[in-house]
Amino acid sequence: MKKLFLPLFCLVIIHCGKSEKIADAAVIMEMPANDTDKAFLKEEAPPPPPNRISEKIASNNNSSSSQVNPSISKKIIKNGDLKIQVGDIKKAQDQVSSIVKSNKAYIQKEEFQNNDNEENIDLTIRVPHQNFDALVNSFSDGVGSVLSKNISSDDVTEEYTDVSIKLANKKIYLEKYRDMLKSAKTTKDILEIQENIRELEDEIDVSEGRLRFIDDRVNYSTLNLSLYKEKVRTSATSKVGFGSRFGDSVTEGWNSFVAFLLGVISLWPFFLLIPVAVFLWRKWRNRKKK
Repeated sequence: MKKLFLPLFCLVIIHCGKSEKIADAAVIMEMPANDTDKAFLKEEAPPPPPNRISEKIASNNNSSSSQVNPSISKKIIKNGDLKIQVGDIKKAQDQVSSIVKSNKAYIQKEEFQNNDNEENIDLTIRVPHQNFDALVNSFSDGVGSVLSKNISSDDVTEEYTDVSIKLANKKIYLEKYRDMLKSAKTTKDILEIQENIRELEDEIDVSEGRLRFIDDRVNYSTLNLSLYKEKVRTSATSKVGFGSRFGDSVTEGWNSFVAFLLGVISLWPFFLLIPVAVFLWRKWRNRKKK
């Protein structure tokens, strides 16, 4: 009897152990996954595409924009103002024309003034930058007496470089927009791309115009030349001898006398009224006595 009971007891224990393992497995399968497991198993969703077309262009163009760094030489703009006193305006003007021609320059603007005291010619001269100093020296040494001289140099390399970099980037953006316009599907996208293209084209025109202006001022320097002739010298400003000063004083005195005489003559209508006024006054006085 004991021999039969022992094997049956072992079979019951083994069967119970298997049942517990199966039940535990079933419980594990039925348990809901916690938050950590959900986060681990959940597939990460891709980020939404950008809404604005300009953001797409910017994301595609970051690397190419950072590589735009043109090598630009020094950009120096030279300007000058020169005033020269001459003895003969016509002769000085001929000398200026010869000097301008020999230095491959040209006269951009010319103004002439003539009054009782002086003659004055104002010239705006454009000259290649490499001939600027030679032109100024030729005027200073061979035309007349220099009354004033002002020469300035302006370094615009930084501005030119900045405008050039921005212009290159804008052209890259413009090409990207044109490529996107070919593949645009909706009317909204087409209108937005066309507006961006129009704005970029306007900005490019402005930048290119600024660069052309700077190049023109760098390649051709500007000199403002004034030729001055004093007609009547005074003793205070004249640098000649006593005889010339004495002659100038006599001339000035005579001119003053002539001016006074002409002024008196211009009052002749009032002189005609004086006898009439005296006659009427005497007549009124005689009547009063009677």
